[in-house]
Amino acid sequence: MDIFKALACPLINLYLIVLFVRVILSWFPINPQGTMAVVAGFLYTITDPVIKPIRRIIPPLRVGTVALDFSVLIVIVGMQWIVLPIIC
Repeated sequence: MDIFKALACPLINLYLIVLFVRVILSWFPINPQGTMAVVAGFLYTITDPVIKPIRRIIPPLRVGTVALDFSVLIVIVGMQWIVLPIIC
């Protein structure tokens, strides 16, 4: 069990950092032919399986021409309040 905690806790924290970086990258325009497009594509690939089910339940909130997506926030809060205390 100690080996599981020693591996799981840092991986969960790393995943939280990846989610945060995804949020930050979403604020900036990314050139589809640039290096950042590859980085963003990788981040979306590893975070979408967790975010998409939440997004199906709670779709982005439309405010005028802007859509506010709370799914990433829900995943981050859920991981910090539920998953980390149980596992770590």
